[in-house]
Amino acid sequence: MRPKVKSKFNAETPLKRYLCSFCLIACSVLALALAGTASAETLTINAAINKAGRQRMLSQRMAKAYCQAGLGVEVERSKKVLEQSVALFDKQLMELKASAPTPEIKDTYARLEQTWIPYKQLLSAGDPNLDSAKAIVRLSEDVLKLAQQGTLLLEKHSGTMMGKLINVAGRQRMLSQRIAKISMFRAWGITSPQMAQDLDTATREFAAAQELLTAAPQNTEAIRRELQLAGSQWLFFEEALNQTGVSRAEQLRNIATTSERILQVMEDVTSMYEGMPK
Repeated sequence: MRPKVKSKFNAETPLKRYLCSFCLIACSVLALALAGTASAETLTINAAINKAGRQRMLSQRMAKAYCQAGLGVEVERSKKVLEQSVALFDKQLMELKASAPTPEIKDTYARLEQTWIPYKQLLSAGDPNLDSAKAIVRLSEDVLKLAQQGTLLLEKHSGTMMGKLINVAGRQRMLSQRIAKISMFRAWGITSPQMAQDLDTATREFAAAQELLTAAPQNTEAIRRELQLAGSQWLFFEEALNQTGVSRAEQLRNIATTSERILQVMEDVTSMYEGMPK
């Protein structure tokens, strides 16, 4: 039985709580930007798996930010997140291409680059609109598929348990953004039976992967603390997703901020795994 967690959200939520949440979003953007600074020449296999996994997350985060701006959810902040995420995806794609250790991995990133071009064009083509959003839903899936393939190939190439943990922890970042992305697009009226199934699948996969990570014998005390924090944030995220009795605008704002909190915690966990010895 899950522990009872006092709700963070109600109609009386003070402005300063939202300001704290928005600061967390800014910290997340900064942390992700800093994470992309290593050069291709110094890219270890663990770093490559982390960056490859981050590309998966960015594929969903960019679509989420685009949709948030279209829905009027923290428009300027969402546009800034989108702009910085596009730049980081570009940078990491070049690094991963340059450091690909096998022809198969190099080919995967060449194909990802070709798929990325039309996606980037739509994301960067001015103010969000519904017609472009419908294409963005599809392209975000195409980019995610290839980014996932690249990550799995790099994990296989590493052949280590640490490579697997980096992959699994990094994928949690993606799932937090994917769940929020689907929720945002459905709020904009873009939905389908497949999208509903994807939302349910992503939610179940996040919970299962969190159990796997929590049980990993390689965990340090610091990692265990961060995973505990992620578990708490996951409860708040679920609450925001299922929230009733508030305006749609408030619910979407809560989904946006809680998804960013989980992203930041799992970014930290993934980086901790990356820095551990094989």
